[in-house]
Amino acid sequence: MRDTPRPRETAGDLRSGPPQLRSGRALAHTNGASGSGSPHRSDSRPPQTPRGARPSDPFGRPGTTPPVPGRPTSLFFLLGLPALLFALITWQVVADGPLLRVDEGLSRALIHPDRASELLADLGNIQVAVPVLAVALVYTAWRSRRMGTDRWWVAPLAAALLMVLVPALVVPLKELTDRPGTPAVPPATGYYPSGHTATAAVAYGGATLLLLPWLRSTAARRLLLALCAALVLGVSFGLVRRGYHWPLDVVASWCLCAVLLSSLWLFLGRGTPGRHKT
Repeated sequence: MRDTPRPRETAGDLRSGPPQLRSGRALAHTNGASGSGSPHRSDSRPPQTPRGARPSDPFGRPGTTPPVPGRPTSLFFLLGLPALLFALITWQVVADGPLLRVDEGLSRALIHPDRASELLADLGNIQVAVPVLAVALVYTAWRSRRMGTDRWWVAPLAAALLMVLVPALVVPLKELTDRPGTPAVPPATGYYPSGHTATAAVAYGGATLLLLPWLRSTAARRLLLALCAALVLGVSFGLVRRGYHWPLDVVASWCLCAVLLSSLWLFLGRGTPGRHKT
């Protein structure tokens, strides 16, 4: 009777059969011995590392574990870049730099006072823009309180304080730069940056940020964003077309308000209308 051949032994395999599990040990890629479902532990205790103990924040807010790549880049484009552009334009205005020659030439090409441009510019008046924000403040406060949202007053108060901050920033800048107006307005100074543009951007933009979380459909949110952009751009065009402001006055207000509204957006992103009291 022929003997059954024995498996060949190699230097790396000293056993004649498949590897067997040993007591007290677990394979690296198997679930816990007690069915914990964790690939990193062999018992049923929860993981003790920060990565396993806390889920990462999908928005990548500061303090998220682990850190979310790309967050500093987003903050730069939201806050840093507009601040740098505003500083550059302000320096050119104060130093009477070459950028002002381009600004004056662009103004001469765009200026054409008419009734339509005056009406568009009036949309940036305090009497028009601030009541729109006030309606959004009251509505969001009422909705949040009705739903039992925790600290329902925080978001409306933040938007209101941002509106109050606009003249506190714009008026000293007007005094500092002391820029004269265009030939279409009476001789005066203090036109930089544009207060009407800043008022429209913060009022309409703040109202939009407050109302967006309460809109359920994507189409409604896009429509609101488009309406906000149209209002701000309409005011900006009307101011330049009518000759109330130089183009750089308007662009500087865009940069300033981009920093303000981005800060408000980041602040509001820390909570949602759906957080109820416990």
